[in-house]
Amino acid sequence: MSEDLELVITRVFDAPRELVFRAWTDRNHLTSWWGPRGFRATSWTMDVRPGGAWRGCMRSTEGLDYWSQGVYREITPPEKLLFTFAWDGDHDMPTTETVVTIFFTEEDGKTKMTFRQTPFDSVEQRDSHEEGWSESFEGLAAYVTGQ
Repeated sequence: MSEDLELVITRVFDAPRELVFRAWTDRNHLTSWWGPRGFRATSWTMDVRPGGAWRGCMRSTEGLDYWSQGVYREITPPEKLLFTFAWDGDHDMPTTETVVTIFFTEEDGKTKMTFRQTPFDSVEQRDSHEEGWSESFEGLAAYVTGQ
C-alpha cells in the first residue's frame, strides 16, 4: 500500500484519555463535535461493538446532507478504536471504503490521539479528508475542554 494514500493525523488534547475515547464512542458526545467547520451532525446511530454498524449525517451550512457509514471492527477502551468509513455517494462523494484506526495514549494527563485512515483512491481524496478531519478535531478539542 502506498504511503501517499494513507492519512495520518496526530493531535494532543488537553483532556483525559477516557473522555476523548468516549467522545468517539458515545453518540451524545460525538454529535457535539463531528464535522468540519460549518457542518453539524444531524442524525446518528451507533452500535459500538465489534461487528456493530454506525451511520451518520452531517449538514453543511448550505443545507446539504452528507451521509457516511461503517462497521466497528475493534474496540479496546480507552486505547484503540478501529472502524470502516464510507460515504453513501451523495454529492459525488467517493464510495470507496476506508479503514480508520485511532490510538489514544495518555501523556501527563493529556491525550495523544493518532488517527490513521487508508486506503484512498487518490492523493486529492486523502487531502480532502485531511482538511475535514483536521477541522473536526478542532471541534473535538474545544468540546473535550469545555470551550
